[in-house]
Amino acid sequence: MTAQSPALPTVQLDWQWQAFDALSARDVYAMLKLRSDVFVVEQNCVYGDIDGEDDTAWHLFAWGERDGKRALAGYLRVLVPSADDPDVRIGRVVTSPAFRGIKLGNGLLERAIAHSARQWPGVPMRLHAQAHLQKFYGAFGFTPVSEIHDEDGIPHVWMRSA
Repeated sequence: MTAQSPALPTVQLDWQWQAFDALSARDVYAMLKLRSDVFVVEQNCVYGDIDGEDDTAWHLFAWGERDGKRALAGYLRVLVPSADDPDVRIGRVVTSPAFRGIKLGNGLLERAIAHSARQWPGVPMRLHAQAHLQKFYGAFGFTPVSEIHDEDGIPHVWMRSA
């Protein structure tokens, strides 16, 4: 007899892609708050999250509902290819603790990859992954292209998908 895993909760999400200039003040606040709550507070990592890259990025928001209010469930940004860096770069992939366990990370990555492939066909994608997430990103075709190294006290690795 095999044990069955519990069913994942069903959560209705509203997915939104937006350029920075189209974001409302509330969107920016929610984005920065979630990134700070997880990357700075939860992971106990002091670093400069506001890095001057958001204003030229595409932003993917996954909005859900918690306690009768609209809440940011997950987020990531896509940095566009440029003369300085010809790869598409996926970053700031984050899920709210209140929405974990529903495979939200999979939905974020699937949408980022599809969006990037439509916008920039044939352009490789790269991300700077926390080392313990290599298997997760590997399932989406990313392979390590660097050694594991320390980034703000957390082991990271550069990964790329052609």
